[in-house]
Amino acid sequence: MMLGMEPGTIVEYIERKEIVCAVVLGQKNQRLQMVTEHNREVGHAEKRLAHVANQRLDPKIGRDALVENLKSAAARRRKLQNQIDVKDLWEVLHTEATWIDLQSMAEFCFDGEISGDHTSAVMRALFEDRLYFKFDADRFFPNSPEQVARIAAQAAEEARRGHVIEEGSRWIRQAMEKDHVAVPSDMEEIVEILKSVCLFGKDSPHYKIGKEILARTGLDPKEGSFDFLVKLGAWSQDENLNLHRLGISDSFPPAVMKASEEIISQNIEVAPDMGRRDLTHLCVLTIDGQGTLDFDDAISIEPEGEGYRLGVHITDVGHFVKKGGLLDKEAMSRASSIYMPDKRIPMLPPDLAEDLCSLKEGQERLAISIMADLDSAANVVAYEVFPSIIRVSRQLTYYQANLLVQQDPELAAIYEMAQKLRAIRVKGDALQLVLPEINVWINGHGEISVTRINRESPSRMMVSECMILANSLAARFFRDHGQATVFRSQLPPRQRLVDGSGGSLFQNWMQRRFLSRLVLDLHPEPHAGLGLDAYATLTSPLRKYLDLVTQRQMRGLFGMERLYTEEELRFITQAVEQPISYISVLQKERTRYWVLKYLEGFKGKKEEALVLEKRRQKYVVLLTNYMMECSLPLNSGTDLKPQETVIVKTERVDARGDILKVSLARTPSHSSHSAS
Repeated sequence: MMLGMEPGTIVEYIERKEIVCAVVLGQKNQRLQMVTEHNREVGHAEKRLAHVANQRLDPKIGRDALVENLKSAAARRRKLQNQIDVKDLWEVLHTEATWIDLQSMAEFCFDGEISGDHTSAVMRALFEDRLYFKFDADRFFPNSPEQVARIAAQAAEEARRGHVIEEGSRWIRQAMEKDHVAVPSDMEEIVEILKSVCLFGKDSPHYKIGKEILARTGLDPKEGSFDFLVKLGAWSQDENLNLHRLGISDSFPPAVMKASEEIISQNIEVAPDMGRRDLTHLCVLTIDGQGTLDFDDAISIEPEGEGYRLGVHITDVGHFVKKGGLLDKEAMSRASSIYMPDKRIPMLPPDLAEDLCSLKEGQERLAISIMADLDSAANVVAYEVFPSIIRVSRQLTYYQANLLVQQDPELAAIYEMAQKLRAIRVKGDALQLVLPEINVWINGHGEISVTRINRESPSRMMVSECMILANSLAARFFRDHGQATVFRSQLPPRQRLVDGSGGSLFQNWMQRRFLSRLVLDLHPEPHAGLGLDAYATLTSPLRKYLDLVTQRQMRGLFGMERLYTEEELRFITQAVEQPISYISVLQKERTRYWVLKYLEGFKGKKEEALVLEKRRQKYVVLLTNYMMECSLPLNSGTDLKPQETVIVKTERVDARGDILKVSLARTPSHSSHSAS
């Protein structure tokens, strides 16, 4: 038997955060055999002991008597423990900053002779109160005041978390049983925790507490919590979770709205001055989508010799939104307007984007005009760029322009020049991808319609070619003045599938995989995709921050404001790079969601699909009515080849889970698909 561990020695050990009093009966296999105050026989290694008393019991008195004596010892020790004020003890000792043994601690706490009951009482008190002292075996070290404050805060937060978990899980269990649930104010934190866990999973800062709440309620962390949040009315069934993940708001901060209102209230006079040319005599028109509210570019055309004088007029946003102001900082943080089937999130407040700065029919507006003299073959003979005042005389939709293009002289002339401008670019080796655009419309009743739009319609070609011309001339203007701005360039594709004749739908779709990435730089380089030697964009300053920056740089050349330095331009391009990239993904993913939502109502529907490629376990096909890729299992028993057209049947569609499963219905065609 080890020294001091004779049978009858009273000891204590910790089990499940409780101090248990026991008496040693003997030793077996290096473990002490004991009976506890709870009348249990246990075996522990000596290192498990938290306290060894200088008191002993006679093992011969019998087990029942031993247990009663242990209960009495434990009661005495708890009574002594209650006499100890740990905080007062710390107040006396914390300036010492040294380890203090258990015997000395007991002498600080009690007068007279110190027994095992006294040292046990100290050990118990400091075990239960971890705020003021840390301990190692049978000695203690006072925490510093800073450590005490930190530990107290942690303990308070832990207690609060425990309360949140207990009350939150109880409320959720009750709410799950009800048809309609209102969120009480004291449960709003629970709702935010569930949102965070649903959005970010393990990356959520509330994951641990959320996981515990969900475990107690039986809710699945992703689907279950989402459905519960929908039931609460916190989210809709079609909630755009990516907006929440990216922290994108569809509203503007009050200070930004106030700044916008102040600009509007200034009632700025629109009048010609030394640097602004009056073009209100021109017939200027806009061509946009049916739901467009922010008109930032317009077109004019006049006969000029054997050709035409083609004008592109861009609203002068820089006149109102000044560098470095609240509106400017907000626009830069947003980087671009976001267009989705169910929501439009503008870059600038609506009062500016849809009113004061919008090229509205019949309203005089400040603009930057780019006027190009084109010969009969649409070659640029001369061009001018200058600040102006314009008045839009006609506001047309793409649909209206398509109907009028054959009979309206102005539209016919613009279309003729657009076709010739396109031909010049294609001859210059431009890569003209001809792919339909999918338009998703959701009416006021939540009904979804999906249509495939021909992007090569006369109206869309007119707008596209006029804007490309204006942007290329702007780039030339900066280059000729030796002025840095945000230029765009692109190397030739790594492989070319499409030639000047347009190519098939398969070729156009697959060509995208070989495109070189767009590059933003402060010096002009060729843009192979457009077939141009220099390119910069400034035709959408209401919707794209870099276009506003380019417009300001143009204004700087006119002496209307300070030019950006190259350092400032580099900072801006870096600042908007990330938001621009995720906005592009966001728009595509949301369109895909609503197309899938539409297809949910047509399970078993047969659709035309274009075979793109064969992979190890599947074919990749393109649903041509929706321009959406999906997988087709290989177990169809048919060997399909790229460019073949097949008929597939939708088997399972789940928009929320981003699931689209199809099976082969039949293979009617082996011919290549047209691009239109």
